[in-house]
Amino acid sequence: MKILNTKQLKAADRATILNEPIESIDLMERAAIQCVRWFYENDLDDSKKIHIFCGMGNNGGDGLAIARYLYKENSITGTYLVHFSKNMSDDFITNYKRAEEIDLFPVSIHSEDDFPAISKDDIVIDAIFGVGLTRAVTGFTKKLIQYINNSGATIYSIDVPSGLFIDKPVIDKQAVIKSDMTLTFQTPKLAFLLPDSKDFVKDFTILNIGLDKNFIDKIDTNIHFTLAEDLIPLVKSRTKFSHKGSFGHSLLIGGSFGKIGAVVLASKAAVKSGSGLVTAFIPKCGYQIIQTAVPEVMVEVDAENKLEYFNFKVKPSVIGVGIGMGTDDKTAEAFGKFLQSNKLPLVIDADAINIISKNKEFLNYVPENSILTPHPKELERLIGKWESDYDKLNRVALFSTKYKLIVVVKGAHTLVVQNNHLYFNSTGNPALATPGSGDVLTGIITGFLAQGYKPLTAAKIAVFVHGKTADIATLYSGTVLLASEIIQLLPEAFEILIYPEMEQDDEIIDDDYLDDMFFDDNFEAPF
Repeated sequence: MKILNTKQLKAADRATILNEPIESIDLMERAAIQCVRWFYENDLDDSKKIHIFCGMGNNGGDGLAIARYLYKENSITGTYLVHFSKNMSDDFITNYKRAEEIDLFPVSIHSEDDFPAISKDDIVIDAIFGVGLTRAVTGFTKKLIQYINNSGATIYSIDVPSGLFIDKPVIDKQAVIKSDMTLTFQTPKLAFLLPDSKDFVKDFTILNIGLDKNFIDKIDTNIHFTLAEDLIPLVKSRTKFSHKGSFGHSLLIGGSFGKIGAVVLASKAAVKSGSGLVTAFIPKCGYQIIQTAVPEVMVEVDAENKLEYFNFKVKPSVIGVGIGMGTDDKTAEAFGKFLQSNKLPLVIDADAINIISKNKEFLNYVPENSILTPHPKELERLIGKWESDYDKLNRVALFSTKYKLIVVVKGAHTLVVQNNHLYFNSTGNPALATPGSGDVLTGIITGFLAQGYKPLTAAKIAVFVHGKTADIATLYSGTVLLASEIIQLLPEAFEILIYPEMEQDDEIIDDDYLDDMFFDDNFEAPF
């Protein structure tokens, strides 16, 4: 799925209006219908007081349309117009008139004196500002945003939390709605996927409002949100006469005294991901551990308690290196010599990244299209400190381009970067924030590379199924997923790409329903 910036979103709106064709006001009504439908399908608690705050533009028009639905269902407490400007969009004006036609008369807010009472048990629907905002909110509107945030009410934002820029850093963090759930239209916004926005976008859902698909397909963008449907065509099928030799040989290099478990996890993950053969190259102290814990894996050994020679004999298809390896001087020296002689594809993780960060010249020896998997602190050591998430994205893209490497930035919405192309993952949750989770991911990526997947494809699929295990697990258990449990759930996660589930119902309600829905008291809403 493409992630669009403000200009691209507006162009997609115009193309839909022209090509479908559809009136802009009806496209707005379509968006409102999808929001209200989501509210009812997700058990909106209409026993609570519900306040809808609407701005003067199209986002405010969305809010007024939503208010009409809730008003017809007797689910609305108050609808408010935030008069931050004398300018009103045409569709806002139309929706205001439609509200009056069903005796819904919004209350105007011109100053702090007009703020309604809101309690922590109430619900707020935020439709003040949309994606077109270009400057920080000021004046009484900023104070209103702070008032809503401090109320403790549950906040739903329409399309984007008011005050949040979708493709540049926030200027004033005190002037942005802190939304509990954002109902966004057609595509996620880049800001939603970045750590700097964590206080403003606690969660979001994507609502299909039927923007012109052919037009969106032709938009040139380098930022994507990876869904199952993007990966399903890339998955290789196993034929009847396949054998273990058909699926490559993974070599996992790592471990040190007290950290052999990292190699256990990575090796198990490589096996479970489908690598035909897996060998672990470790210090001697881990020999019995690996042989006992993972009998499916072959083992070669180095020095007693750490890696000093990298003198493995096996001839693998791909090498994953760094898990639990440590950064001892002898290990670092041997790793540098290994890089200079190696020509095989690499997955570089953990201490291997830390060693490279201290010896930047090692980057010149890393084979093209190798995959680095840093967590945020490891990434900072590689590319330097960043001023904002947008600066970080630019730095990672430049790093990837300069060294012709793929970078997997681990975290919420784990990011895969190749050159200036960014792929944010759609699966996963904080259950993955557990020791060994990254070791498992390294094993999965290595296992997919061994099977002949292209590096970018291997990284995207591995990140997706890794995250999906957490989504599956939280249906049954608590908030923490052991790394070994991630491995156990890999077949179920990968099955989603082999036997895709029925897609969520993204039906777009026909525009023929609109007049009846709003103006016929006997009309039954299709929720």
